[in-house]
Amino acid sequence: MIKIKKYAAIDIGSNAMRLLIANIVEQEGKETQFSKSSLVRVPIRLGQDAFTVGEISPENIERMCDAMKAFNLLMKVHKVECYKAFATSAMREAYNAKEVVALIKKKSDIKIEIIDGKKEAAIIASTDLHHLLKTEETYLFVDVGGGSTEFTLFSNGKMVNSRSFKAGTVRLLNEMVHDVVWEEIEKWIKVNTADYDEVTLIGSGGNINKLFKMSGKQQDKPLSYIYINSQYAYLSALTYEQRISQLGLNPDRADVIVPATRIYLNAMKWSGARQIYVPKIGLSDGIVKAMYYGKI
Repeated sequence: MIKIKKYAAIDIGSNAMRLLIANIVEQEGKETQFSKSSLVRVPIRLGQDAFTVGEISPENIERMCDAMKAFNLLMKVHKVECYKAFATSAMREAYNAKEVVALIKKKSDIKIEIIDGKKEAAIIASTDLHHLLKTEETYLFVDVGGGSTEFTLFSNGKMVNSRSFKAGTVRLLNEMVHDVVWEEIEKWIKVNTADYDEVTLIGSGGNINKLFKMSGKQQDKPLSYIYINSQYAYLSALTYEQRISQLGLNPDRADVIVPATRIYLNAMKWSGARQIYVPKIGLSDGIVKAMYYGKI
């Protein structure tokens, strides 16, 4: 007997908003299967408002309300039985966030919860990482967002330490990440990985997924430090327009992909990692699984 449930996750990030609708297939005697039914991504760059002005602009509030109304209708059409909507870095820092959340609830009937970096890292870590983690090895999980980057160290299949830093792609584009933040990240990575002979990176986020797609590699194969380094040099040498016209990147991906690659590159350098695996996971996948297993 097979039972199929539909859950949805809304991830309100600093660079884009996503609605993931997932099928959850339950079958007696078998492991529960999670698969993507639909994924809608709307490029509303909230971080541009929150990090530079400190509040979400009236124009973006209106766009958010429209997107949430659309998300609500899509969930209805898909017959979603339960959902969670989480907002991260940009909404954490916008001083009008509470008013925005209240307005969205009133206009679209979607309840948004603003979560901190620690909870964000924990939710992402609750995704299907156990399939990837070889128990005897050490991994540094790096999730690069628009406003923040979450680092989680795993060893022997268990989480050792986790930390969120205010170093995201939108902040970097606006030159808002000072040297002291980079120094803190470097110190944290070096201190936490010092006791391990070999560390492998696991990358999460839209930009590393794009880099992986561009590599043409099979899903279970890693990218090398050399490849990431050469891609960083190649992308940095192109103009924003060239990245769109020659590489076919979306306009809201073509600028942030460079600072994102820099973060992954630095994480590899400071941890001594030679390889990075790129599973198709992110906050929205984590939300679905955490909901299903009753963790949130």
